[in-house]
Amino acid sequence: MLINPAARARPRQLQRSGSYPAAIEMRTTRSRFARLFATAAIVTAIAAVTAGCQTTQSTATTGSITAAPADDRSDADWQRDVQIYGQKYHADPANVDVALRYAQALRAARQSAQAVAILQELSMQNPNDKVVLGEYGRALADTGQYEQALTVLDRAHTPQQPDWHILSVQGAVLDQLGRHQDAQRHYLTALKIVPNEPSVLSNLGLSYALSKDLKDAEATLRLAAAQKPADPRVRQNLALVVGLEGRFAEAEQIARADLSPDQAAANVAYLRQMLAHKGNGSLTNQAARYGTGSS
Repeated sequence: MLINPAARARPRQLQRSGSYPAAIEMRTTRSRFARLFATAAIVTAIAAVTAGCQTTQSTATTGSITAAPADDRSDADWQRDVQIYGQKYHADPANVDVALRYAQALRAARQSAQAVAILQELSMQNPNDKVVLGEYGRALADTGQYEQALTVLDRAHTPQQPDWHILSVQGAVLDQLGRHQDAQRHYLTALKIVPNEPSVLSNLGLSYALSKDLKDAEATLRLAAAQKPADPRVRQNLALVVGLEGRFAEAEQIARADLSPDQAAANVAYLRQMLAHKGNGSLTNQAARYGTGSS
């Protein structure tokens, strides 16, 4: 499950090959209850649509707009990069690789507005550099400029040479805008390029959940979780959807693969609380009903 409003996914080191590193493109978060639990925001967003509430924009994205974090990078590491690449950038702002790494470090250090400014200037100087455009689009999405992000991301690859990483990011942005069917088309196109890629499957599964299709959400997330190597964030997303279907004991069992028994139990208890506090009857029952094929 996705949680913890305090933490954000951080990008890996950039590759200048024209494509982005294959990685889980989900926002990783920690809650006051456990390190791998879904945020109240995404639970509320999914709960709202499964309950049939009117909403045009979710408060949490299906997947991260950024690339996945490097597991061995700490906040101190990224702050160090901000200092190192900041000095290099100010000495030579036209150096594309330095500017990209500086912007990457700024985004990881939660200074996305400054990263946008740098990448905007860089994209004006390099209007056909697809790596630059891809990072610029991601940074725009970081700051909530979703429509502009889509415009830039469209230029970061072409129908003739599609980049599945960009397709997945576009899907995440579209989910933020509440355009879930459009998002799902992007994920499915990406899966034609990289069949069974777990990051795309996970984003697709959560998108299905946001569009009230918990049955397909669960099936898609189970497929994602079956891929090797398994990513714990994928399993937690599966636990989230199973919990939304009302199968709390099973959700807790899934969560225990990566969490302690106490953490898993706390996560499911929190999910129960979130669902129980929604209006118009038991949201738990509604989620289970949608999960059995009703819509």
